[in-house]
Amino acid sequence: MLDRRSFMRACSGVGLGATLFPGVLWAQAQIAGAQKITGEMIDNAAALADVAIADEYKQALLDNLNQQAKGYEAIYALHIPNSVEPALIFDPVLLGTKFETEKRPMRMSASNLPQEFSKFAKAGSPPDYEALAFASVRDLAQLVRTQKVSSLALTEMYLQRLKRYDPKLKFVVTLTEERALAQAKEADREIAAGKYRGPLHGLPWGAKDLLVVKGYPTTWGAGGFEKQVIDEDAAVVKRLDKAGAVLVAKLTLGALAMGDEWFGGKTRNPWNPKQGSSGSSAGPASATAAGCVAFSIGSETLGSISSPSTRCGCTGLRPSFGLVPRTGAMALSWSMDKLGPICRTVQDCALVLDAIYGRDGKDRTVQPAAFNWDASLDWRELRVGYLKSEFERKPGAGQPQEKEEPAKTPEEEKKRAEARKAREAFLARAEYDKRYNEAALTKLQAMGVKLEPVEMPKFPYDAMVAMLTAEAAAAFDDLTRSGKDKLLTAQGPGDWPNTFRSARFIPAVEYIQAARARRMAMEAVAKVFENFDVIVAPSNGQQLVITNLTGHPAVILPNGFRGDDAPKPPVKDDGDDDGVGGPGTPVSLTFLGNLYSEGKLLAFARAYQEATGFHLQHPKL
Repeated sequence: MLDRRSFMRACSGVGLGATLFPGVLWAQAQIAGAQKITGEMIDNAAALADVAIADEYKQALLDNLNQQAKGYEAIYALHIPNSVEPALIFDPVLLGTKFETEKRPMRMSASNLPQEFSKFAKAGSPPDYEALAFASVRDLAQLVRTQKVSSLALTEMYLQRLKRYDPKLKFVVTLTEERALAQAKEADREIAAGKYRGPLHGLPWGAKDLLVVKGYPTTWGAGGFEKQVIDEDAAVVKRLDKAGAVLVAKLTLGALAMGDEWFGGKTRNPWNPKQGSSGSSAGPASATAAGCVAFSIGSETLGSISSPSTRCGCTGLRPSFGLVPRTGAMALSWSMDKLGPICRTVQDCALVLDAIYGRDGKDRTVQPAAFNWDASLDWRELRVGYLKSEFERKPGAGQPQEKEEPAKTPEEEKKRAEARKAREAFLARAEYDKRYNEAALTKLQAMGVKLEPVEMPKFPYDAMVAMLTAEAAAAFDDLTRSGKDKLLTAQGPGDWPNTFRSARFIPAVEYIQAARARRMAMEAVAKVFENFDVIVAPSNGQQLVITNLTGHPAVILPNGFRGDDAPKPPVKDDGDDDGVGGPGTPVSLTFLGNLYSEGKLLAFARAYQEATGFHLQHPKL
């Protein structure tokens, strides 16, 4: 039988080692059970790999197959863990990019809740802590700092709510109750002794279960990893511990950071529990929206903060790539993964970001950028654009219309009729939701914002996402080759098992070409942002792919709630469409900012949030 290592060496010897060709050709030989490679096999593999192989090269391949050499198996034998990054670093910073490096004192807004909270506490009876379940981080911080509310009382209240609503919403993987109670008691002791650490001191929070926490499982939401324990704390966990925050739970994520399906079920949207919360930061968004944590930490590679924040009516911040260290977080795509807060208000996001950003000495992508929060920043001085074509786009525009051939069977006609009905329903929902985007522009103009139309450069952005899928397949290659991917809950054509397998057919050359195209796009997008501090965009447009590729930050915030006249949601929620919630569910708006300019971005987003007040509404559980 043929020796695979020798075969790969032979391919490398004629310059084919860095393309899809060797793997395809080897697979053909294995399937055929062949004793030798034939010219026909070479032609078939070359056609699939989109390379031309001259006849003289075919003979050279055949002649060299018996040469002893190392091959892919030598790398496989290393059993590389997910925590090992490649010797390549994505850097969103281009020549001429400027950002602040000097840290200044934080300036928060005032809080009025402590005075109002006194109304909840009747003389001679304990306060109604449930009344604080949906309070902002800023307000809770003031209550804890002034010792009107204890960290222990808040922690016990949130733990009780997590236990009460988890059976319905399925957002908890692991309660960290023992750790939380000990942290809360210590926070109360320190505050009583005058050792106040800052606005997160004593506040309960939840972590997406891709962050490692010493002594607790880190499941990645995936079957086969339910009992995985990594004996360390993620950098973000360490920083929140240092800030005095209290970790109450490890919250759900879709298996290996896709969607809202995990090994324990489907995480639900508090506004409509029949619907999933979307993902992959499914638990953080659901628990935050349901008033079961003060704030949470999620992650985004391509929509995993944006989408669940939209579904659940939260305020989410996807920071610039390279602002928050990912040490101790599951790797999906080394060039696109980002950690960020999911909260109830924009200022909450700023307070959490202030505690978790900056270099940790391990994540080499983190820049020496400073984040400076100033709640009094004059947002009226900022230059604001809006993605004109995205706001004006008609639902379904730009999508190819396939010409249908006559149905050959009644069953085929039935499937086509169902597909047409589903598409019509999608277009009706999208047309209904369009009014909220239009209302946002009207509101901004009423606030005195001068909106300048702007367009993103035209590039094949979706094709560049091949980098994400290739990196994800590499991060979980052992799962694919061992066959353990069958343990994952979701097994559809668009789910990880099939995606990982498909990614093995991406040639190394094409990965590099996608990276080069990405660099061109980054240069072009950077020129757009030279003229703007903030760009307003629909949350579900092409900007989501573009800015995740370029590394620009985004704030996603609630932008209204669908009325009783909204189109009814579909019977089955596939998790791909954020407009399926139906009456009473939230919609969102996105603000984009310059790299490492989160201070300006958040100040502007906060002004809009305060002017609209949508964040003050909460689901009725």
